[in-house]
Amino acid sequence: MKIKNKLSLLPTNPGCYLMKDIKGTIIYVGKAKNLKNRVKSYFTGAHNLKTTKLVSEINDFDIVVTNSEQESLILELNLIKEHRPKYNIVFMDDKTYPFIEVIDGDNPQIKVVRTKNVKGRIFGPYPNVISARETARFLELLFPMGREEKVPNFYEEIGNKIVSENNDDYKKQLDKIYRFLKGDIKEVVDALVDAMNYYSEIMMFERAAIIRDQIEHIKNTTEKQIISLNDFKDRDVIGIAYNDEDLAIQILFMRNGRVVDQHQNVFAFVGSPQEFALSYLIQFYEVNQPDELLFSNMFDNEDLTIMKNAIIPKKGDKKKIVDLATKNAKMDLENYNQLYRNKHEKKNQVIDKVKALIGLESIDLIETFDNSQLFGTAPISAMIVFEKGDFNKKKYRKYHLKGTNVDDYAAMQEVIYRRYQKVLLEKLPIPNLVLVDGGKGQVNIAEEVLKQLNLEVMVLGLKKNNKHQLENLIYQDKELIISDDKDIYTFFSKISEEVHRYAITFHRTTRKKHAYSSIFDKVKGLGPKRKKALLKTYNNIEDVYNATEEEMNKIGIPKAVYENIKEVLKSEISNQES
Repeated sequence: MKIKNKLSLLPTNPGCYLMKDIKGTIIYVGKAKNLKNRVKSYFTGAHNLKTTKLVSEINDFDIVVTNSEQESLILELNLIKEHRPKYNIVFMDDKTYPFIEVIDGDNPQIKVVRTKNVKGRIFGPYPNVISARETARFLELLFPMGREEKVPNFYEEIGNKIVSENNDDYKKQLDKIYRFLKGDIKEVVDALVDAMNYYSEIMMFERAAIIRDQIEHIKNTTEKQIISLNDFKDRDVIGIAYNDEDLAIQILFMRNGRVVDQHQNVFAFVGSPQEFALSYLIQFYEVNQPDELLFSNMFDNEDLTIMKNAIIPKKGDKKKIVDLATKNAKMDLENYNQLYRNKHEKKNQVIDKVKALIGLESIDLIETFDNSQLFGTAPISAMIVFEKGDFNKKKYRKYHLKGTNVDDYAAMQEVIYRRYQKVLLEKLPIPNLVLVDGGKGQVNIAEEVLKQLNLEVMVLGLKKNNKHQLENLIYQDKELIISDDKDIYTFFSKISEEVHRYAITFHRTTRKKHAYSSIFDKVKGLGPKRKKALLKTYNNIEDVYNATEEEMNKIGIPKAVYENIKEVLKSEISNQES
C-alpha cells in the first residue's frame, strides 16, 4: 500500500530513483527523463527474469529530482559508485564521466580527461563522451590559440569572426573558450548557424551537415548541470521546506565535487521552523562535518554562526544546487502531507462522526470486551484497547474466568468488575467508551457493574447477526442503525473483528491446554516431561490417538505408557461419540 500511494505522487520531472529492500538497503539505482512513467513501469506489465526478481524485493523507494536529464545521468553514476547496488552492473568500475581540460601556457591544449589530477582548468563532467571529444576538438579548430594547423580549417575562419580584434592574441581566444565551457554558447552557436546557412546557400551541403552535427554535439556537451562541480570539495547542500505543521529537510551529500547520496526527513515542529531545523542539524553534524554547508536564504548569516563552515550562496552553481535541494524538500513535504496528513485527517473525520452519533466529546480511549467458551469449557474473556485512533496491542488483556459453568452474563459481570476495580485501585486511565460483544443483556450487566463502582462510562453493545458479523449498536436499550453510514460501520466493525480474533485465539489455546491436561492426567506413567513432549509434537487428541508406537518412542514415550495413552484416549473418544 505504501508503494502504491507513493507511485501516485511521483512527479514528471527528470531525476534518479533508489529502490530499497525490506532492510532499507539500496538494491537498484536508475535515472529517468520522466520519474512518474519510469518508476511506475516497474510495477506494471511483464518483465524479464532479472527485473521480476528486482521488483519482488522492492519494499520502498526514494527519488531525487534534477533539473535536466543530463543531471540525472551524472547523479545516477555517482549514486551507483557510492552504494554499489546489487542489481546495477554498469558503472561499477572506477571510471568517471569525462571532463574537458584547458591548459594555458606556451603550448595551450584542450583535451578530454577522466581524472582530477590536472594541470589546467577543467569543466564538466559530461555524460556523452563522444560529444565531449568532438567539442574539445572543435574548440581547438575554432580557436587555435597560436598553434599552426596543417590541414585547411574552415572553423578557424568562424573563430576569427567571433574574436574580431587581435586574432593572434590567444588570451582573448582563451577567454571565449572559458565562457563557452561555462555555458555561454550563444555567440558560438549563432556564428555556426550563420555559417551553416551560408554553405547551404552555395550548395556545399556536406560542409553544412558537418556544422549541423557540430551544433548538436555542442548542445549535448554544454547543457548546464550542477550535480557535479569541478572544485572536488566535500560539502553538504541543505534544502528546507515547511508549512504550519511540518518541516522537511533534504540534504545532498557532495563528495569530491559529486552528489553521491541524500538524506531526507519530514517531522512535526514547534516554535520557529528556522530554530527547529538548526537544532536538528546541530545534532546531525555533532560528530562529523564536511568542508562546507550550503544553506538557503531562509537563514541569516547570524543564525548560522553556530554551524561551522556554513555558507549562504547568493548566485552561481552553489546557489542553484541549494535551490535543487530545496525543490526536493518541498516535494517531500507535499508528498508527506498527501500520504499521511490526509490519512490522519480522514481518520479524525470518522472519529468526529462517531462522537456526534453517540454524543461524546472524546473517544481517545475505548476498551472492548468479548467472552468465549464451549459448553462451559475453559471460559475466558478478552479486552482490546483502541487509543488515540489506533489499536494499542501492548494494553490488550486476557482473563481466565472462574468456575466451569459460566454463562455469558456472568462472564461479562466478572470481567467488567475485575477490570475496573483494577483501574480504580491502580489509578489507570478511565476509558471514554466501553464496548461489549452482545445485546441489551450484556450492556445492562456492564452498566450495572460500572455504576456499582461509581464510574460514569458510556457502554455500547456490538450486536451481531447469525453469521457473527456486526449488525448494529445497542445504546440505552435502543438499537442504533449504523449500516447506512459506511465510515461509522467500518469503524465499529474493525473493533468488533479485532476483539473477536483476540478472544478466539486465546480461547483455542486455553481449551487445548485444558483438554490435554485433564485427559493426560489420567494416563499412568505420563509425567510433566512426557506430557510436554506430546503437546509440542501433536496438534489434537486425534493425532495422539492415531500415532504409532514407533513415533511415540521417538519423543521418549515407552511402550507401557504408549499403551496407557491409547487406552485412556479410546475411552474418551467413545464417551464423546455416545
